Amino acid sequence: MGDLNKVMLIGNLTKDPEAKTLPSGQSLSNFSLATNRTWKDKDGSKKEQAEFHNIIAWGKLAEICNQYLKKGAKVYIEGRLQTRSWDDQNGVKKYRTEIIAENLSMLGARGTSTSTSSGPSKPQSQDEELPIIQADEEEINIEDIPF
Repeated sequence: MGDLNKVMLIGNLTKDPEAKTLPSGQSLSNFSLATNRTWKDKDGSKKEQAEFHNIIAWGKLAEICNQYLKKGAKVYIEGRLQTRSWDDQNGVKKYRTEIIAENLSMLGARGTSTSTSSGPSKPQSQDEELPIIQADEEEINIEDIPF
């Protein structure tokens, strides 16, 4: 049996995506996604905890994220975990675990972006799921990441 590195999240963006273009011309989108977990403790009291996930998207998927996603947007993301390490200016090794987005679906109502279609637009219900967008298949060099 082979290995598996798969992450599936539904959450809300904590900030607008940060767009970057690498010297190679490759597009990148960097944002944080919050997921909330609720449970009841042994006394029956409701508890809630937020987790924050660092999301990276590349290529066409990054361009879509940068154009359409905003702080507060609810999205479904499929991807893979990746941990990078580097030495800070004091020589201390730092680590960052990120989710490299491979598929993304915007959930809920669409934003107020303008449409280029000429016909009347179909109303979008609050709970309607938009299509899943897949990442480009090209490989990214980890040294190219500018942060």
